Amino acid sequence: MSDLDRRSLLRGAAAVAGGAVLGGPFLGFVNRDPAAAAPKAGAPLVDNIADLRDGKVRLHVPAGFQYRSFHDTESPITLDDGTALPGRHDGMGAFHGHDGDVVLVRNHEINNPGPAFGPRTPYDAMARGGTTTVHVSPRGEVRRAYTSVNGTMMNCSGGRMPWGSWVTCEETVNGPDVGPDFTNASNIPLQQPHGYVFEVPVKGQASGEPLTAAGRFTHEAVAYDPHSGYLYLTEDSFEFPSGFFRYKPRRDPMRLGYLDNNGRLQMLAVRKRPNIHLEGAQRRGTTYDVKWVDIDDPSPRFPYTPGETAPTTNDDATIYVPQQGWAQGAAYFSRLEGAVYDDGVIYFTSTQGGGEEETELGPHATGGYGNGSGQIWAYYPKQEVLRVVYQSPGPDTLDFPDNVTTSPRGTLVVCEDNTNDNYLRGLTKHGQLFDIALNRLTSSTGASRFNDEFAGSTFSPDGHTLFVNIQAGAGMTFAIWGDWRSIGV
Repeated sequence: MSDLDRRSLLRGAAAVAGGAVLGGPFLGFVNRDPAAAAPKAGAPLVDNIADLRDGKVRLHVPAGFQYRSFHDTESPITLDDGTALPGRHDGMGAFHGHDGDVVLVRNHEINNPGPAFGPRTPYDAMARGGTTTVHVSPRGEVRRAYTSVNGTMMNCSGGRMPWGSWVTCEETVNGPDVGPDFTNASNIPLQQPHGYVFEVPVKGQASGEPLTAAGRFTHEAVAYDPHSGYLYLTEDSFEFPSGFFRYKPRRDPMRLGYLDNNGRLQMLAVRKRPNIHLEGAQRRGTTYDVKWVDIDDPSPRFPYTPGETAPTTNDDATIYVPQQGWAQGAAYFSRLEGAVYDDGVIYFTSTQGGGEEETELGPHATGGYGNGSGQIWAYYPKQEVLRVVYQSPGPDTLDFPDNVTTSPRGTLVVCEDNTNDNYLRGLTKHGQLFDIALNRLTSSTGASRFNDEFAGSTFSPDGHTLFVNIQAGAGMTFAIWGDWRSIGV
């Protein structure tokens, strides 16, 4: 999610070696000789390729590639069911549609109380976030669109489930039982607690009921491992350490067709290294043997009197769940965001990981917890091993990695989210980082929007089209296509 709003509002205020044999497409990162030859990836970005929607240049992409934008909320848009389309497009998943079309389920990361969008019954009538479902052609031509879940808050990222649903995540713990967050907006108007994940089926509409057993915390993304049966969850706690969690449903969702709400939530810890600071500088290829500790109270409710500000502060509510893990030695990360499953491995990003010094235990009101430019981690469920895939040497190389997906050929596609120029990057299994696209948006008044973040990268089921959002108050979605193999994606 975007850090710019947080910063402006808050301003002023030796590894354990894992002996397991690891698999997955990024095995080449371990002990790789930097001088060894690797297939060339990437191509120069071209600055004159126009958006097929209206002929304006909004992205720089490689020669031979094309793109079309849609659902640009700088102007009002009404969906087929009467929904006034909200902005702040964030995480997104792509699914098979009819006759070669693609179904996108897209998050809208909107905070602060207010009337829910859309015509369907909301989870909370005074929460403004949710998801919309969009049926599009592989070239970004919208067929129809509608509300699929509403009345949620801060729907940041999430994850695509193999049985045919999208899990959307609330990156907040707001509720009538919690005091104001970093925006200082009152939570009194809210009618329900937030901080949950919701399952959104591609066919039909979501129940609107949260998966409370998977925890109430600042959720970011999820990735499901069909072999172990665990749903892996990232936490993006801006001012405090973040944790890496997993949720095991009681019944197999691959057979059931959905996630049940009767499972167990756990948090990652490193064996023999209680409360290790993994947000600090790491060597590429370093591995850690891990264990998992139980979270006994995953879905807290705090005391409050309706119509009055709750006595539980937002900070106390934010750390309530992870603190249960820290007490048992759970590891500290910096701002865990995107997550994706691929070939037996869970990849996830640490947006501000990789700093030269360990970070003091929060809060850090202005800069966030962590002082690096970003890390990419891999977790191997079968071996219970965690590994450093990539660490950015500085913002000029990789600047705050956020949402992440994989191409059909195993290349990681990483969205940048910082206050500088934001790129869509590729990271090959040989460790080569390269550019896929550069944001060159301007507003209708000509103001630069170059620092608006990329979010929600997801490939069409056939792998031919990359869909991605650019998020700000006025969001939009892009379809990008070309010869992906020719640039190593």
